[in-house]
Amino acid sequence: MSPDTPLSSQDRPSPLHRWFPHRWRDHELLDCGGGARLERFGELVLIRPEPRAIWERGMDESQWRRLSAAEFIPTGRTKGQWVPHQSVPDTWEIQYPLHTGKNLHFSLEMTRFKHVGIFPEQGANWDWIAQRMGPGKRLLNLFAYTGGASLAGRAAGAEVTHVDAIKQVVSWTRTNQELSGLDGIRWCVEDALKFSEREGRRGNQYDLVIMDPPSWGLGPKGEKWKLEEQVLRLVSATSKLVAPGGAVIMNTYSGVSPSALENMWRAVLPDAKMEAGELCLRSGTGQVLPTGSLLRLERP
Repeated sequence: MSPDTPLSSQDRPSPLHRWFPHRWRDHELLDCGGGARLERFGELVLIRPEPRAIWERGMDESQWRRLSAAEFIPTGRTKGQWVPHQSVPDTWEIQYPLHTGKNLHFSLEMTRFKHVGIFPEQGANWDWIAQRMGPGKRLLNLFAYTGGASLAGRAAGAEVTHVDAIKQVVSWTRTNQELSGLDGIRWCVEDALKFSEREGRRGNQYDLVIMDPPSWGLGPKGEKWKLEEQVLRLVSATSKLVAPGGAVIMNTYSGVSPSALENMWRAVLPDAKMEAGELCLRSGTGQVLPTGSLLRLERP
């Protein structure tokens, strides 16, 4: 192709999007930088590591220390401990208000993996899910963690199947379901890839398939998961589960770029409408914190 040849619509690169949650009242990213984030969950302000925040902080260290109730100190590659700066509860509750007027409730706690039970940037997806789902719709949530997407779909009236390999995490989601005044979610403590492949053999399809595969992990029977080795198999398996007119949300926090997500899905569903980009949070001091890659797909 000559440098002067106009690009066709197929050759033009897709624009990369940024998605932000806009409805939070119980969460606020106060500041980020210097490899950390300062954020409020309800009335509790916490400091957690954030490798993506390589810029300078908007506040000084004394302000962070004065505002925070506890700080997570890593002791290994994936684990660490919380150091309290003041009295902190074992568990506490926050809410996310959907645009429909329904509130999703979450029980939080400070885990030894730096997480507290919620990824607040996912609020941008929960509203999108609530808009698409309704009675008679089927939603499959893979690698579902504590279930914000499952709750959003169920609050809209969808039939929800929630799949996660860790029994304790599924129990945590059950608590969130009860706090949110919901019921009827189908729980599966299972390896997500094996579940998807079996559903494909059965011919089952869903109106929305959601997945947030980790970089590594173990299934309930010790199955080893490594994203770079199995992601193509996952995309192939889940593409067969998307009903005509259905949609996909695929999120990764593992360094897989938005363009890579788009390339993988174009190979299996070339006619689908796709948007790829970053899930982000905006801090109170003005920075944009990219938290992970996101692809949304709508099948004709």
